Amino acid sequence: MILNFSDIKRFKEIYNLLVVLGPTASGKTRLAVSLARALNGEIISADSRQIYRGLDIGTGKEISEYSGAWGSIPVHLIDILAPDVEFSVFSFQKYFIKAFEEISLHGNFPIMAGGTGLYLDSILQGYRMAEVPEDEDLRRRLLAEDMESLRRRLMTLHPSVHNTTDLLDKRRVIRAIEIARFEKNKGKNSSPFHAISPFVIGIHPNREELRRRITLRLNARIEEGLIEEVRQLHEKGLTWERLDALGLEYRYVGLYLRGEVDYDTMVKILNTRIHQFGKRQETWFRKMEKGGVVIHWLDNADPETAYALIASFAHREKRGSIHGLPSQ
Repeated sequence: MILNFSDIKRFKEIYNLLVVLGPTASGKTRLAVSLARALNGEIISADSRQIYRGLDIGTGKEISEYSGAWGSIPVHLIDILAPDVEFSVFSFQKYFIKAFEEISLHGNFPIMAGGTGLYLDSILQGYRMAEVPEDEDLRRRLLAEDMESLRRRLMTLHPSVHNTTDLLDKRRVIRAIEIARFEKNKGKNSSPFHAISPFVIGIHPNREELRRRITLRLNARIEEGLIEEVRQLHEKGLTWERLDALGLEYRYVGLYLRGEVDYDTMVKILNTRIHQFGKRQETWFRKMEKGGVVIHWLDNADPETAYALIASFAHREKRGSIHGLPSQ
């Protein structure tokens, strides 16, 4: 199926953002690229690790997916920071808004694609976030505390802490406490910035099929040089602690390189942890739906099915909220 001009025109009159989300290894990038070609779109990545330069194999940063016989699809928020730089949901919002404005100004169609639930939710639910200044006095006091004490502080301030990596890295725990204290005392304030009317496509493969894909992809990444990538990142100055905070692949390969686990154990545990991570992503997406985000689920990443879905909604009246992105 090919989307006709009438369908595309009407769809863009109703919606100004297309979102493609799904768990790891579900094929969302490939689908987003196909949709970008059909809709004259540009992709905004919603991946919390692909923003970092040098994290290529471990994050599945397959830049070649954005290229093809008909030219390359522009992609934003990939390879924008050094891997030792902290990045928050507030930072993501700022970068997203800038990319969204630029794409729209050029007359192209923004397509957000990724699996980082918090980043996706911050846009789709219009989180109102204030920029939190650094509190040097608080940081000095917190540095003297051990990790268990810091974790208790954070969980008291923010019982539903969204990112478990905040509980592994001392700097991240302290920053999370800093943000939670600020929000509790000052609240979250911002004014509407840009009206957003999103259409969200979710990919929900059969669980056994997803497990198969995850295992195949992990084996392929190891063969492509994942272990050497982690080794080189450490040799270039990234601490093991920082690598631990950059995700499962970097954490467990780091353990292997430090001699704390053998190769077979590393592969087995990493495979299990990635499966578990995929389940957590799906849990987050269900939470988004309960919060009011309408997700149109597909069993696979087949472009033809997605085209048909878009065509079927192109001539319907828009249902759901249109909200403003937070101003910066």
